[in-house]
Amino acid sequence: MRALVAYMSKTGNTRKVAEAIYGALDCEKEIMPVDQVVDISAYDLSFLGFPVERFGPAPKAVSLLRRLCQPGSDVALFVTHAAPEDADELPRCLEGFRNAAAGANILGMFDCQGQLARWVKFIMTVLPDRELRAMAKRDSSQGQPDAAGLGRARAYAREMVERKRSQATCP
Repeated sequence: MRALVAYMSKTGNTRKVAEAIYGALDCEKEIMPVDQVVDISAYDLSFLGFPVERFGPAPKAVSLLRRLCQPGSDVALFVTHAAPEDADELPRCLEGFRNAAAGANILGMFDCQGQLARWVKFIMTVLPDRELRAMAKRDSSQGQPDAAGLGRARAYAREMVERKRSQATCP
């Protein structure tokens, strides 16, 4: 089996998760920034990772997912965000990634908290939106993704590989 781990990372959070996933794979593999990927059809399984921006995927992420996620491709998504992993708004934020990748066979989706960039937190504190100011004030993302989050990412990678292998062996 041949796997690709491709990611978009502005602050390093998604890159850390990508590296954890890559390290857990026990097959032929490559890792690279997602904007360097031309086509995923040469891979049996592609892990595609992005950060949440403004409560969902950035327009560039949507464009890349729509271009790369073609029928017949098996994809495992991973997403980082500054919100606690049990935040009420998180499922809505993640849905945009699933929708953008809908052209492919999505084997799974992993998300974990990443550290909110200081400059983003500052901007949130001065915006007129009261909810964003409150979110910045109660930010709990310092030190994320932590060892536990990266461990879950490695377990996710192994699970996706096993899922892909079991599909190949089923008649």
